[in-house]
Amino acid sequence: MIEKIKQFFREVKAETHKVVYPNREELIGSTWIVIITVIVISLFLGVVDLGLTKIVGVALR
Repeated sequence: MIEKIKQFFREVKAETHKVVYPNREELIGSTWIVIITVIVISLFLGVVDLGLTKIVGVALR
């Protein structure tokens, strides 16, 4: 059992050496994409929420 655990961690270490991390420009670009996407989806969901609130309000009158 201990050998399997040791082997697992050796494989994890080998895999982490294969990871390619983004450079600064790629990281900043990806961050902007995430921020813009979150803002757009938030606005969309806000508009949908307002619309559904009005519809439900009219339906309950």
